[in-house]
Amino acid sequence: MKPNDENLVAAVPMRKVGPVRLAGPEAECETEVPLATFETPLWPSVERGARVTAQAGGIRATIFDERMTRSVLVDAPGAQGALALVRFVDAEREALAQVAAGTSRFARLADIHFEVAGHLVYIRFEFTTGDAAGHNMATRAADAMLAWILEKRPECAYGSISGNYCCDKKASAVNGILGRGKYTVAEATIPRRLVERYLHTTPEKIAELNWRKNWVGTTLAGGLRSANAHFANMLLAFYLATGQDAANIVEGSQGFTLAEARGDEGLYFSVTLPNLIVGTVGNGKGLPFVEDNLRGLGCLEKREPGQNARRLALICAATVLCGELSLLAAQTNPGELMAAHLRLERGK
Repeated sequence: MKPNDENLVAAVPMRKVGPVRLAGPEAECETEVPLATFETPLWPSVERGARVTAQAGGIRATIFDERMTRSVLVDAPGAQGALALVRFVDAEREALAQVAAGTSRFARLADIHFEVAGHLVYIRFEFTTGDAAGHNMATRAADAMLAWILEKRPECAYGSISGNYCCDKKASAVNGILGRGKYTVAEATIPRRLVERYLHTTPEKIAELNWRKNWVGTTLAGGLRSANAHFANMLLAFYLATGQDAANIVEGSQGFTLAEARGDEGLYFSVTLPNLIVGTVGNGKGLPFVEDNLRGLGCLEKREPGQNARRLALICAATVLCGELSLLAAQTNPGELMAAHLRLERGK
């Protein structure tokens, strides 16, 4: 595309819902969350979850790890050559880190992992990337490191800049195990009286349905590192509203819902998103409506590199919790889900 070409923007209905209340430890705030979706019942559903969790004192959200990955493929001369290459790369981590740092102000090599199939060597580079989601940043750094490796090991040959061991926008086990994006957990404890008043159900019913539906049902279906009702709905709506690469909901929606009835305490409810990929700078973030939404979420402030993106991930995880809680509550009651869709989508 030429720089002066006019880009048409697809119009997706968007509404701000909430406020979603975060109660720490990293972010304490109340914020209206923009969600862009054609599934309009999602708005009141997330808003119901936001209302009940705010009444309960808010949602606690925590980031355990963050990194972006790119795996390169190298063609080695046989299995012995593959072993020699792995040992060489492993011993040259410091030099490779310097190569990576030379490609960006923010890209920093965090770790390296290997897989070998015959003479094919898959090298998974992992980076921290500041406030960017980091796809292009990671690819650029990996490209430079791959060139450096091939220069030092001329007996090996280029295979690909991406060998699918990354694993980008595909369901996999490796991302949940080794990490890709921000490993984020959001949790809330909701008193019984609030569950009954706002969600029209009980902690016991939600906990039982979560086990039977999300854990047993998903296992029977052959789900891969996933036990949730509909993370993808909230993620897509949040991603479109905040200028994210929407295809990342593939790995982003691989996550887990926990629900426990805790007697007098009420309901403990949490969502775990091991592969939450978001950024506040980079491609897609310059659109006026995206800038307005990020600014409204407090994610364009002057902070240390990476802190705005972390805040965005925390808000995103809290939003997922609100929608997940509301849907599971609805599904404990016969007919409620369909009645809501008919009323909200068809006006019946």
